[in-house]
Amino acid sequence: QVQLVESGGGAVQSGGSLRLSCAASGSIFSIATMGWYRQAPGKQRELVAQTTSGGSTTYVDSVKGRFTISRDNAKNTVYLQMDSLKPEDTAVYYCAVDVNIPLPTRQFRYWGQGTQVTVSS
Repeated sequence: QVQLVESGGGAVQSGGSLRLSCAASGSIFSIATMGWYRQAPGKQRELVAQTTSGGSTTYVDSVKGRFTISRDNAKNTVYLQMDSLKPEDTAVYYCAVDVNIPLPTRQFRYWGQGTQVTVSS
């Protein structure tokens, strides 16, 4: 079993910054993709950013240039540095980690519990 623990959410004013962390622990063979999703009230959950085991990154257009995703493979931790925050970034942020499972080879996605980010104007 794998557990994900998120931290770093909170309330900030427009233009402020926050850093989210998500640490994975438990029975981990290896980790493939790590990412962050968000869900605002009344909206569907959307991918914000993700990073592969090879280090490539993907961002939703609305956060490009403002958010930076990074990972520490030794700590099985993914981070999301959020700068120049806007009220429209307000949402519950969830980390998602794809864990590789051997014999037979497959992947399973685990989700964090979610952390609230609130940006006021």
